[in-house]
Amino acid sequence: MGYNIGVRLIEDFLARSNVGRCHDFRETADVIAKIAFKMYLGITPSITNWSPGGDEFSLILENNPLVDFVELPDNHSSLIYSNLLCGVLRGALEMVQMAVDVKFVQDTLKGDSVTEIRMKFIRRIEDNLPAGEE
Repeated sequence: MGYNIGVRLIEDFLARSNVGRCHDFRETADVIAKIAFKMYLGITPSITNWSPGGDEFSLILENNPLVDFVELPDNHSSLIYSNLLCGVLRGALEMVQMAVDVKFVQDTLKGDSVTEIRMKFIRRIEDNLPAGEE
């Protein structure tokens, strides 16, 4: 969910933010947290729990605006209501040649104190040009 939104949203983000190409995953994390989330959701999540290899981190949302006024019914307690954000992040980063795995670790709708989104860098996507074009 949200993947197609991310694919389209990245163009708007790049046009409005004037952000250049990120040189590493840490810089990408900063741009996502400090610029993108602020621009589209009005919040600035904190970046924590970096892996020793620097290829994985967590975004901690103290306040998730997508869950304001939302209560999960008992029969849908396993629903990850804000999973849309994972798809948006994955789709947007894929358009800038970054394959990532994004998943929810904690969710305030499930009783956790914060919302935590875990992001893991998988690989850089190479541009595949048709044969004969360079």
